[in-house]
Amino acid sequence: MNPEPLANTTPTPARPGDAAAGALRTMTTPAPHSSLRDLLNAGRFIYGAELVTTRGMPAPDQPSKLVELGEALADDSRIGWVSITDNPGGNPMIPADWVANVLKPKGKELVIHLTCKDLNRNGLESAAWRYAAQGFDNILALTGDFPTAGHRGVALPVFDLDSVSLIGLLNEMNAGLESTKPNGKVERLPRTNFFIGAAVSPFKRQERELMPQYFKLARKIQSGAGWVVPQLGYDMRKFHELQLFLDWADLSVPLVGNVYVLNRVVARMFNQHKIPGCVVSDALLAQVEKYAAGPDKGKAFFTELAAKQLAVFKGMGFAAGYLGGVHKADAFAQIIDLAESFAPDDWKEFAREIQYSQDNEFYLFERDERTGLGDRAQLNRDYLQSLNQPLTAPDVTLNYRVSRMVHGLAFTPGKKLFPLIQRIYGRLEEGKHTTTLGLLKRVEHTSKSLLYGCFDCGDCSLPETGYLCPRSSCSKNQRNGPCGGSFEGRCELDDKDCLWARAYDRLKCFGESQDMIDGPAVFANPALAGSSGWANFYRGRDHQRVAVPTAPEHN
Repeated sequence: MNPEPLANTTPTPARPGDAAAGALRTMTTPAPHSSLRDLLNAGRFIYGAELVTTRGMPAPDQPSKLVELGEALADDSRIGWVSITDNPGGNPMIPADWVANVLKPKGKELVIHLTCKDLNRNGLESAAWRYAAQGFDNILALTGDFPTAGHRGVALPVFDLDSVSLIGLLNEMNAGLESTKPNGKVERLPRTNFFIGAAVSPFKRQERELMPQYFKLARKIQSGAGWVVPQLGYDMRKFHELQLFLDWADLSVPLVGNVYVLNRVVARMFNQHKIPGCVVSDALLAQVEKYAAGPDKGKAFFTELAAKQLAVFKGMGFAAGYLGGVHKADAFAQIIDLAESFAPDDWKEFAREIQYSQDNEFYLFERDERTGLGDRAQLNRDYLQSLNQPLTAPDVTLNYRVSRMVHGLAFTPGKKLFPLIQRIYGRLEEGKHTTTLGLLKRVEHTSKSLLYGCFDCGDCSLPETGYLCPRSSCSKNQRNGPCGGSFEGRCELDDKDCLWARAYDRLKCFGESQDMIDGPAVFANPALAGSSGWANFYRGRDHQRVAVPTAPEHN
């Protein structure tokens, strides 16, 4: 992201978020056999339903409630697609594609969630090939929650890739993945046709958490994501702000509004941050407690809240509404019926009503008093001023300042000492000066361990993460931006401050925050572990792939 356009350019004219555009969208029965890509780009508001898988196999002599619900949803002509979760909440469940194959004869569009918590890059690619072979082209690519359960203990997470690099992998498969055979020959594998979805978490109270979420979303789309679904929250101004951000960033992908039907238990869990990335504010929880104490235990309130959210998404011009938290097919139908019963302009009132923000919540766009939503013509004035007048932050330490200086001198390709050091490493390796190389490796490891808690991965991302080691400072080893699980600047596990919130603070002090998640997806190479990160960088072997000079030919 370029800081100049953000600071000085008025956001582009309204496109999908216009009230007029929203009024043109009408709910229609999806055409038979329409792909999800066609459905989301057709300009007609549609509905999707979430199907949460269960643990354990269905009993052979009893009907499966999971299958029965899935089949009932697939039979509902108003529902455009059914989305199937992948080990939600970090728990072991029936694989999503098993459920998808059971539902496949129904002819409904199906979305399979694919997360990085349980599989390494080989496992993820293998799963993707299996889905493609089975005819499942719609994938929601997610980093995934940190595992919370497992047999005889909590499962060890993987996080070899993250959501951005997974999207990059799937996009490369769509283009025809290149594979190197044992004989050294490169072959291009058959192309897949994945329609890749991405998630984003806009319900962050602090600027230092929210802005990296937006910047990471841009990276996901640039890496190949074709549609976006936000995580869960109950503030329509924040949902609308996603439209404004995409408009400003000149990114055009369908947005799917996310609705979860609350109950008292779930609302309390969301409020206490027990489900990463899902937010219920204190103000909303007070409403939940009030209505849940009534004769119907709040059912009418929860149903109406969900229907109103769907109506707002339709009115704002979202491509679809995605409904979860429902365990009976008739409950889905009831909510959709109610959403469709509202008058065309009722959504405007609902949008003002459903703004359960957190205390002192940061918004990128100023409030439009006319609509109660974001003002597409005005970015947050305090934010713009802070870009022009960078402040110091507690995390901008002497260590950080020195690291930046050294990087500018020695690790910036083509500048200062870089060409000289690159030639030195080239001569040492070509001359097989192993003793000198070993000494340099020890100096590197000792200094980086003391300064950054280095894990000696050999594929260093320090300059890209504010000189905070992603191995030691992030529970999920996130190199492409923050996951959605942090809260109040703290890691999902609440054992440390979020690496990316800290990096944002550091980079903003030097006017670099808006470029912090630029560039292609990072794929760290585990084969480099234990080797010299310096040597790998100067010789073009790490993920940064700097150009290595060709040795001159001698006659």
